[in-house]
Amino acid sequence: MLRRFWLFFAQAVTVLLALMFIIATLKPQWLQRQGQFGKQLAEPIVALREVAPGIGSGGNVQNSYADAAQKAMPAVVNVFSSKDGSLPPDPRAKDPLFRYFFGDKNKKQQEQPAANLGSGVIVSSEGYILTNQHVVDGADQIEIALADGRTTNAKVIGVDPETDLAVLKVNMTNLPTITLGRMDQTRVGDVVLAIGNPFGVGQTVTMGIVSALGRNHLGINTFENFIQTDAPINPGNSGGALVDVNGNLLGINTAIYSRSGGSLGIGFAIPVSTARSVLESIITTGTVTRGWIGVEPQDVTPEIAESFGLDQKSGAIVAGVLKGGPADKAGIKPGDILVSVNGQDITDTTRLLNVIAQIKPGTDAKVHLVRKNKEMDLNVMIGKRPPPPKQPSDEGDDDDGG
Repeated sequence: MLRRFWLFFAQAVTVLLALMFIIATLKPQWLQRQGQFGKQLAEPIVALREVAPGIGSGGNVQNSYADAAQKAMPAVVNVFSSKDGSLPPDPRAKDPLFRYFFGDKNKKQQEQPAANLGSGVIVSSEGYILTNQHVVDGADQIEIALADGRTTNAKVIGVDPETDLAVLKVNMTNLPTITLGRMDQTRVGDVVLAIGNPFGVGQTVTMGIVSALGRNHLGINTFENFIQTDAPINPGNSGGALVDVNGNLLGINTAIYSRSGGSLGIGFAIPVSTARSVLESIITTGTVTRGWIGVEPQDVTPEIAESFGLDQKSGAIVAGVLKGGPADKAGIKPGDILVSVNGQDITDTTRLLNVIAQIKPGTDAKVHLVRKNKEMDLNVMIGKRPPPPKQPSDEGDDDDGG
């Protein structure tokens, strides 16, 4: 009986294996369908975990920034400035042999005006344009070219060399204007567009992100609070717009870090908050008025703190005081460490410069300082910051930091 059972079992297994072999040979898709069905039953949770991130990120992906570009581009203009007689004479022109071969050709070239190329941003329908001061510095004639092809001459309303900003004015109608953005909502990593006229090729839009905020100690301007971006900025972009993904103005493109003259992905823009303040001040008074106390500050570094035996590890140490200036009258002395002004912490000289500059001249400010490791408060009558000296090398050179 047992032998007959095992014989029947062996025959059944043999027949089953034979059927599997035939199916695998002639109809392999039957077996694949069975396998897929089994996987579908086993993987519903894994599939859900994969889909959930895709749904969330897909809603934030923007495939085009055309709307932002189209909104901002009409308000960005090309700025052409020229200065007559600015080319230095060629020393070879005094050589009779040189004049014999080349005649007065070199003289005619010297008589041609030196041209400068940049960009600007229309910020008011009344014809006010923001650009960089170095774009129009010393210009005898300034021409503006709009994106729609119209051209006109512009006049300088005012300049602020300490932020490298200038305000121009044109007399035209139906001017497109840009919408001012908000710096308090700007974060590192936000996508930005740079619009301008690089190398004179025509209006161009480049894209990048906000690489850093509040960049200073660069030696570019006296007052530095730059937006750093990797959106390509090249010569000719100066004075152009840095906008967000909604086409709102975030900054005025000003400078690049470059060893070749072209973009290396490190560009700097003046924040719209600074630009707006300068614009309103120039339109209202024709100049920019800032607070000043007449001190020569230095950053308190760990090395300075250790060498002088200071407990204070941050702030601005007073290296010198202008005799008869606001700080001198208030009793501030060399060696004092300025810690706060009107309750605003002073972490370094740049912070000191910016805080005091925002205080209206003629008003009192409470200065908290440390003198010989003892804290004390002094009231300082804020003075009016004098204009910077007109020297070719004064850009970024500031030795009276407050």
